[in-house]
Amino acid sequence: MKIIWLGHSGFRIEIEDQVLLVDPWLAGNPVFPQGRRAEATSGATHILLTHGHGDHASNAAAISKELGIPVACIHELSEILGAEDGVKTIGFGKGGTISLGKVRVSMVHAVHSSSIDFRGDGPVYAGGEAGFMIAGEKHMIYVSGDTGIMADMEWMGEYYRPDIGILCSGGHYTMDMKGAAWAARKFFDFQTVIPCHYKTFPILAQSAYEMIEALPGVKVIEPEVLKAIEV
Repeated sequence: MKIIWLGHSGFRIEIEDQVLLVDPWLAGNPVFPQGRRAEATSGATHILLTHGHGDHASNAAAISKELGIPVACIHELSEILGAEDGVKTIGFGKGGTISLGKVRVSMVHAVHSSSIDFRGDGPVYAGGEAGFMIAGEKHMIYVSGDTGIMADMEWMGEYYRPDIGILCSGGHYTMDMKGAAWAARKFFDFQTVIPCHYKTFPILAQSAYEMIEALPGVKVIEPEVLKAIEV
């Protein structure tokens, strides 16, 4: 398995027979090298969106049309995106699980907000914010999406038992490093944690030092853009 950071909250996950693009915000992302877009999207089979905000979902329709691949996300957001010509969608809901080849993706709760403004005429409701549990190659990956600490993490950790956590941790809009580390200790038994939703803007955390210090015994990997993490 390869987990490749695309900057901010975007990831390319090569797992089993799938190449998943999670929240692939490329155009306009200040930490993504624009000349390497084809490298980031080549061979992708599906797009997963945690919610509708522009720093997560604004490139999804264009990538879907370009590659002819579906966008999997919460139902309301799938209806909005699917109304565009050439955009394929898979709408599902929290608690639901879809099979993508040999990979199973379950949608779980998050605490944030979700709207989309892809026409430039103001934001519209885009269904609830979410995270994902991605199962394949004998691993379970928890993609938190944008969230704060929440009680639901207790049952999610016990039921899905993820060993890899991709956790928002930049602060201001989401959990910060200290909070994400606390949630990881309290609710999960991760072997590997990858922070995200940080470094992009000055208002967000620029280092995962606090998380590393707070999670002794856990492999905390500060990702580098387009450099594969092999699990």
